[in-house]
Amino acid sequence: MSGVAFVDSNILIYAYDRDAGPRRDRARNLCEKLWQERSGCLSVQVLQEFYVTVTRKLRAPVARAQARELVRAYSSWVISPTTPDTVIRATELSEAVEIGFWDALIVAAAGQSGADTLYSEDLNDGQVIAGVRVVNPLR
Repeated sequence: MSGVAFVDSNILIYAYDRDAGPRRDRARNLCEKLWQERSGCLSVQVLQEFYVTVTRKLRAPVARAQARELVRAYSSWVISPTTPDTVIRATELSEAVEIGFWDALIVAAAGQSGADTLYSEDLNDGQVIAGVRVVNPLR
């Protein structure tokens, strides 16, 4: 892997979902590798989705205080702020590639962060969108 890699919320969530089985192991290993390499990045959107999901939607939720500390730790991976230009870029990508707005916002944030790889389960594995290659690390 060269450059930075953007982690979508679903991958980060799996890393802390005790019921995710092998997906948890793969997601944890990926996050640990990116942490050691100092090559992971994400957006505030990912942190928001992560917090809400792990504290409210998992069968075995993460304690709010622990989730807050995880958000604090992963906040160092936010290397580019979401701006109105990011949102506009997402609307353009959503139309051009025919993906949902929230997925397009992830892609736009990944591109804005300089990521060459986007780890996600939600988009097509191997697809290149706006110069960012989508990789599903759970396959």
